[in-house]
Amino acid sequence: MSLSRRGFIRSVSPGRSGPVSVELIAARGREAHVAESWPAYSQAAARPSGRAEIKISSNENPLGPGKTAVDALLGNFGQFGRYPFNSKPLDVDFEEAIAKKFGVKRANVVLGAGSGEILRNATRAFTSSTKALVTGECSFENCPRTAQQIGSPVKFIPLDSKLRLDVDAMAAAARGAGMVFFCNPNNPTATVHGASVVADFVRKIRQTSPETAILIDEAYFDYVTDPSYKTAVPLAMENPNVFVTRTFSKAYGMAGLRAGFAIGQAETIKKLALFKMPYNVSVPSQTAAIASLGDQAHIDAERKRNTDVRAFTVQTFESWGFKPTDSQGNFIFVDLKRPAKAFRDAVAAHGVAVGRDFPPYEKTHSRISIGTVEEMRQAVEVFKKVLTTTTTTSERGR
Repeated sequence: MSLSRRGFIRSVSPGRSGPVSVELIAARGREAHVAESWPAYSQAAARPSGRAEIKISSNENPLGPGKTAVDALLGNFGQFGRYPFNSKPLDVDFEEAIAKKFGVKRANVVLGAGSGEILRNATRAFTSSTKALVTGECSFENCPRTAQQIGSPVKFIPLDSKLRLDVDAMAAAARGAGMVFFCNPNNPTATVHGASVVADFVRKIRQTSPETAILIDEAYFDYVTDPSYKTAVPLAMENPNVFVTRTFSKAYGMAGLRAGFAIGQAETIKKLALFKMPYNVSVPSQTAAIASLGDQAHIDAERKRNTDVRAFTVQTFESWGFKPTDSQGNFIFVDLKRPAKAFRDAVAAHGVAVGRDFPPYEKTHSRISIGTVEEMRQAVEVFKKVLTTTTTTSERGR
């Protein structure tokens, strides 16, 4: 049966139930390849329990985009038949909106289909068979996976004792490297370094290896509550070959829409733009993203919601004797003293999906995204059941 535009708008409008929702269209997406598969939401009712699946495996915003973004999407259907360079808004309007937000020029901005495209493009632009990538041994996999695909060597640097990126070891390894990937907050460990540490890290690399590019990934910036943490955009504007990536996939709730960007000096951005896919951000994506940039209230509310639910989840695990890292994202990384796969499979049997394996911590740690308060209350009951009825333990291994 065909669906008219009016009918489609009704089906995705906030507050309506049905097989199609704003969350499915805009919020649910993947920044990285997810090893495990999961039943479709439409099949949830067929489960014996009759309870919907709780999907807390991909670090998504479970509430989706804010009302401002949704209203912009629903009001701009007439433009969705246009290319991004011929529409209202234009892709250049999106670049200008980002530049205004951060107090830079349009020449300092490059767009991406999420930040994932920019990470891949950066790896292609700055690494080669003779110019290695430096990254944390347990960090976001996009850059090292791309480096391996194109034949660039990768230097994996173990995390420090607090499961943070080891800034001293990474700076030492950067000499002669093509690019350093610095994920802050780090995924999957949810840990951060403060602004002064990051500034010193950049300074050391610039002194010893000025040709090395430094990619500072701030995908989870809006969820950080550590007062020592600040954006590295000023560092990127002050230093050649340093750039910051952001995404609308997390706090903005637009993982399925695919919009992101990088900011840096114009010459650095030019190198990235050479690898950019044409029309990489769709008209719906740039429509929602531009609207979202002006909706700080939505981000503030989402940060507070996540902070409160994260604290509840962390305190619950700690009360059971399991220690999460100091989480500064919309997920936690917790030492469960058992293999992640065993825990993942056990909770999946009860309708809860958690994160995939993250070597070298896959024998002890699990990454759990922060869902709604209702989802997490249900999920922790499942976790309690699984953790109190199994006794599997394991030392950390590779």
